[in-house]
Amino acid sequence: MATPIGNLEDITLRALRVLREVALIAAEDTRRTRKLLAHHGIPARVLSVHEHNELARAPELIARLLAGESIALVSDAGTPGLSDPGVELVRQAVDGGIPVIALPGPSAFVTALVASGLPTEPVTFLGFLPPAPGERRRTLDAYRAVAHTLVIYEAPHRLLKTLQALLAAWGDRKIAVARELTKIHEELFRGTIAEAVGHFTRQRPLGEFTLVVAGAGTARGAAAGGEPVAAGGRVGAGAAAGDERAAAAPPDAQAEEAARSLLSDALTEGVAPFEAVRRAAQATGLRRNAVYRIWLSLKQGAAR
Repeated sequence: MATPIGNLEDITLRALRVLREVALIAAEDTRRTRKLLAHHGIPARVLSVHEHNELARAPELIARLLAGESIALVSDAGTPGLSDPGVELVRQAVDGGIPVIALPGPSAFVTALVASGLPTEPVTFLGFLPPAPGERRRTLDAYRAVAHTLVIYEAPHRLLKTLQALLAAWGDRKIAVARELTKIHEELFRGTIAEAVGHFTRQRPLGEFTLVVAGAGTARGAAAGGEPVAAGGRVGAGAAAGDERAAAAPPDAQAEEAARSLLSDALTEGVAPFEAVRRAAQATGLRRNAVYRIWLSLKQGAAR
């Protein structure tokens, strides 16, 4: 179930009832969950389930569910499974035929998106980008041609590096940077990526961040002037040859390039064809049959 991302009043009546009724609460951060429970006068029956012990704890929790106990799964804030633990436990419960009921509620992703002023649908949620520079660059390259809004989570100590990486990979687009949503020091910066770099260079990043970035190739997505800006906030003297080709390519060609990159990674990782095609089609906006043809060409090339 979803729990408040800051303000403890942001919880549904249904969630409070369920927290009172369940036999056990599986919590990512037991300290934060105990604080929430104490605020609402709910006795604590809490077990720690976080990214480092979820695999080990899952069989125990599944056994308790199969024995007839009821368990509420909560992350330390927001919705479990969205860049938070819970995916593995839910998967094992579903595989075991155990009913899984999702209780809706707060999410930094949705809260930032609706307040951003950018188009809210369609949207691609990337969660946290890979921390390694090379892997992060490949991820950004894969999504560069996506025409719709993208949402990214980031920690304060990596915010500037991520903004600079976005600037280098995607150019200077419109962005909304949400900080400490629903808390006392909530802030929503709206501007371009280059302006965000300047803002958070002058003002030390503190708190948890959600970045809502305009998609490629639209008037709303392009920054004033439409010129690509290099990392560090300087206007590039000239784009690299590959970037020039990408900028000159029609939208379908850009989308196909992005799909090819996503599918190539999926092929390397051994992702099932149906799932790989579904993800690439959703990310690029291409028809599934077009994406499937790209998959087949990559598969044939790998078999040679």
